[in-house]
Amino acid sequence: MRQVALTVNGTRHELELEPRELLVYVLRDRLRLTGTNVGCDTSSCGSCTVLVNGESVKACTMLGVQADGTDITTIEGLATNGTMHPVQQAFHDHHALQCGYCTPGMVMAAVSLIEHGEATSEAAIREGLEGNLCRCTGYHNIVVAVQDAAATMGRAS
Repeated sequence: MRQVALTVNGTRHELELEPRELLVYVLRDRLRLTGTNVGCDTSSCGSCTVLVNGESVKACTMLGVQADGTDITTIEGLATNGTMHPVQQAFHDHHALQCGYCTPGMVMAAVSLIEHGEATSEAAIREGLEGNLCRCTGYHNIVVAVQDAAATMGRAS
């Protein structure tokens, strides 16, 4: 076991973790933040995407002990005082989801893309989100939502 301290959605947590525990299970099972989904366990789908120190990370590819000292944001940490984050609002407004399983990871990847100034065109958004799979949609509404959120956040080209 190893002692780990990490900050998740603004709250510091000190945990004793097995070195082999994946971050996705630390978030879901230990911290009860179940918005981060487990889709494939192989890093192919992106359903488990979170932000680690502002970078988009697939939580099924990172060990919990590797998160020691980091600042993590999950889908639960985006809304502020009951108000959806602009990306969440844009996904809602543009119906950029169907079953919703991929949505948390897709939203987190989109936040990272926008925050890093990489949501500059439809092609750039599609390329930036290609590591996140949606089996229900044709991606059109997702791209439109990301474009809208980027404009709302003042990060569009």
